[in-house]
Amino acid sequence: MGILDWFKNRPAQFDPDRVSGEMVRAAVDKAITLTNPRLKLLPGCHKRLTPAVETTIEFLCALVQSLPAARPLSPAIWSADPALRAFFVAPSDIPAVLGRSDNLRTLFDKFPELDQACLVLGMALKEQRVFGMALRGGMVQRDVAQTSVSFSDHRAPICGRDESRLRRVAGVAVFEYLLGQALAEIGEERVERQELQAARSLIRARLRLLQQHGPGLGSMFGGAPAGPGEQARLQAELLENERQLEARGGSESALEAELECLKTVLDNPRRYLRVEPKRLRLSTMNVVLDEASTDPAADVDFCWAELGGAPALQRAFVLARVTRSELPSPQKINFDDMARYL
Repeated sequence: MGILDWFKNRPAQFDPDRVSGEMVRAAVDKAITLTNPRLKLLPGCHKRLTPAVETTIEFLCALVQSLPAARPLSPAIWSADPALRAFFVAPSDIPAVLGRSDNLRTLFDKFPELDQACLVLGMALKEQRVFGMALRGGMVQRDVAQTSVSFSDHRAPICGRDESRLRRVAGVAVFEYLLGQALAEIGEERVERQELQAARSLIRARLRLLQQHGPGLGSMFGGAPAGPGEQARLQAELLENERQLEARGGSESALEAELECLKTVLDNPRRYLRVEPKRLRLSTMNVVLDEASTDPAADVDFCWAELGGAPALQRAFVLARVTRSELPSPQKINFDDMARYL
C-alpha cells in the first residue's frame, strides 16, 4: 500500500469498539510506511514494533470513547446556548467558521444525500486578568480582579458523516500526529549525522592542505605559517568527529536508532498528547466566576488538549453536529471587481 493510500478511507483504519489483529497489523504497516519504509529491512521489525502500536491503540480507544457527545452547532441556537455564546462573539461567526472548513464542504459534496455531519471544532483559549465590577454581599464593588476568557482561531479540520466515523477519524489523526512526532525526532538525528559528515569532510580537506603545502610554501606567498599546533588541533577535531559518527553507527545502526525512536514515541503517547475535560463557570461577559458568586453565570464544558511535541500546543475543542443548511455557499470570484484593479 502506498503512502497516499493510507489517507483514503481513514474511518476504516480504526474502530475503538472492535480492535482486531488485522487492525494492529495495518497500524504497524502504516507506522513503518509513513516513517521509513526501509525499516522493513531490520530483522523482526513488525514483531518488535507491535507492542508499542498496541499501547498507542489502547490509548486511542480510551481517548475517543471518553470524549463527550457531539453538540449542535447553529447560529439559530446561539442565544439559548451558553457554550456557543462563550465560543462565538456573534451568531454570524458560526457559518463563517464552517465556510472556512474545506473538509466539511468536501464531505457534503461527496455525499449529496447527507443532511447532517459531525466535526471537531478546535479553538484557541486565552485567559486575561482584568479589573471589573462584581456583586458581593448585595453591594457592587469596582476594580475587582477577575479572569476573562476568549475563544479564537476556530477551525474544523476533522469531519465525519456521523459521530462514530468522526471518532474513528479523530483516532487516526492522533495516530498520524504521533508518527509525525517520531519522524521529527528521527529527522533531528539525521540532520546531526549529516552535519557531522559534512564537518568531517571539511576538517579532512583543511588537514590535507596543511600537510601538502606546509608552513614553508605559505610563507613564500606571504601567508602566516601554520605550525604543528594547527595540524594537531585539526587531527584532534577529526578524531572527535569520527568518534561521534562511530557512536551513531553505520546505516544499519541508523535504522535501528530510527526504529527505537518510533517505538519510544508509540510506547509513550501520553508524553505527546493529553486530553482532559474542562469546565468554566462564565458570566455573560466570559468572566470566570466561582460557585460563591451570585452574578448570572452558566457552566461551559469543553475538552482541553495539550500537545507536547514540537511545537508544543494547547487547544480547546468540542465535538459538534451541523446541518448542510448551516454551511454557507462558496464564495465566487467577482471578475468585474478584479478588472477594476488591472
